[in-house]
Amino acid sequence: MTYPLILEHVSKQYGDKTAVNKIQLCVKQGEIYGLLGANGAGKTTTMRMVLGLIYPDEGKILWKDQGYREELRRLMGYLPEERGLYPKIKVCEQIIYLAELRGVSRKQADADLKLWLERFGVPEYYNKRIEELSKGNQQKIQFIAAVIHNPEILILDEAFSGLDPVNVELLKTTVKSLRNEGKTILFSSHRMDHVEELCEHICILHRSNTILQGNLRDIKAAFPKERLILETEELIDGLELLAGVTSVDKLMNGYDIRLDKDAAAQEILHYAIGKSSIRRFQIMEPTLNEIFIQKVGTAHE
Repeated sequence: MTYPLILEHVSKQYGDKTAVNKIQLCVKQGEIYGLLGANGAGKTTTMRMVLGLIYPDEGKILWKDQGYREELRRLMGYLPEERGLYPKIKVCEQIIYLAELRGVSRKQADADLKLWLERFGVPEYYNKRIEELSKGNQQKIQFIAAVIHNPEILILDEAFSGLDPVNVELLKTTVKSLRNEGKTILFSSHRMDHVEELCEHICILHRSNTILQGNLRDIKAAFPKERLILETEELIDGLELLAGVTSVDKLMNGYDIRLDKDAAAQEILHYAIGKSSIRRFQIMEPTLNEIFIQKVGTAHE
């Protein structure tokens, strides 16, 4: 298996403060890898080290089996959380210039920019200044700036922030297509539902340390299933009195039941069958947000 991006026991200190403590990542080709953590957990420092903007104090980072080198400017693309486009410069001038810095010819950059603008449904923005665009459309242009040189490794930090739902779906589809083209993508987001949809593997950082890491499907399977959805033809009383039930919330067409042990689900099913016809009985795996709160102790906001 090909791993274009590898971090081996990477640490970074700022004086007495440990920003990142012995993180290990292997991001394979054609994968979106989720890097999660609250503010101050070490995500941004990790991304800056991956980009070669700062150097680790310990460990090593390999890009396509090699250390830091000038080629990384062309090899990597970066969408930062804080946007950095110049508001009074035209889209075409800015994006073409950035592409040229990464080794793309002016003619090729111009053609690629027009293709990306068409792909995002905004060809008319070619000659507009950044300040003339809405925040959401500025985000589209910032995304184009990150990919205009066709990088092999992409670092996406809060790629969908500030976007309406329609444009979130547009960019999600685009990120998936880049993955399918074989791009290696390190992805950070505060939206756990986006991570669940896009990422195969995740790493959760907390106060500079890795507290949970691995295949997302395996991680979810390892946590107890403490919630089930029950939909019935008739109302059922007494669910909250059953052993193992910690809470029962009434839904439009049924009940959202919380458990303190997996085995309680079968007792609930047996009880419900004796009271009504069952429309739906589904034991729910924990959401990534629930797992995050359980491991870190706070919501990911």
